[in-house]
Amino acid sequence: MFAAQFDRFGGPEVLHLGTADEPRPGAGQIRVRVHAAGVSPVDVGLRSGRTPMSARLPLPHIPGVDAAGVVDEIGHGVDGVAVGDHVFGVVELAKLGGASAQFAVLQLWAPKPATMSWTQAGAAGTSIETATRALDLLEPQPGMTLLIEGAAGGVGSVAVQLATARGIRVIGTARTDNHAFLSQLGATPVTYGPGLADRVNALGVPRVHRALDVAGAGSLPELLALTGDPAAVVTLADHTAPTHGVHLSMGQLAGEPDGRHGLRTAAELFTVGRFTVPIEATFPIQKATDAHDTAEHGSRRGKIVITVDDAYEN
Repeated sequence: MFAAQFDRFGGPEVLHLGTADEPRPGAGQIRVRVHAAGVSPVDVGLRSGRTPMSARLPLPHIPGVDAAGVVDEIGHGVDGVAVGDHVFGVVELAKLGGASAQFAVLQLWAPKPATMSWTQAGAAGTSIETATRALDLLEPQPGMTLLIEGAAGGVGSVAVQLATARGIRVIGTARTDNHAFLSQLGATPVTYGPGLADRVNALGVPRVHRALDVAGAGSLPELLALTGDPAAVVTLADHTAPTHGVHLSMGQLAGEPDGRHGLRTAAELFTVGRFTVPIEATFPIQKATDAHDTAEHGSRRGKIVITVDDAYEN
């Protein structure tokens, strides 16, 4: 098969389109002919070699953990899905990639709504799973207020929508030029950075019951000041969390329960117009280099997507 891949660590320029062995689904897995694949911050970090997980990668490596496509093989023990079904989901995360290719094996998946584009579906999987897992850990109840630090990005923008669908009031931090975007998603926007607690208090919010840190920008002390309880804060990105008594959620890689049930929930919300997957930019797989460059240096408003459809003719 063809695949975007890299055989050395470095900038986006190390990516190239080449050939690779086709993957096969194991027990509990399915294989799809990929139509679209997301580019996430973890893909950028692995490719650059800046994350310790890069040392685990056999090279060449195919990046990408999110994919959507048409089922063409089904592993042992799988039911409820058939060859030809349109699905979206997440690869086996322990392999840290494999989605930016002609074929990919999915570990978690859900049916793609007929009205959802391949582009949105390809970007959706890990953002939904991660946001669902974080919300499950925080257990906010209807009527509570949740602050999301880094609400305009791929995971944050999804968490805003899933939380509001649960009846939760959301305050989202972002740059000023992303405030209108957050308002459209249903959050009350506020600028991130030092003095966050004062700006939140100025909104007239009587209490912040829960806080989710997606950005990992060092704001845990202020989130603790707002909630008053380390157990009311979860971070997805700040590795200083243990020193603050805050839970750092690493998902399946740390043996935590996953948020796979959120995939079907998000699909159902999409069909009734209550959920979308914000997309910052889309690139054909032949321009995977540009996709990674944008993921690394773009506005981080929504997701970056690689489309694979147009490569089948080449």
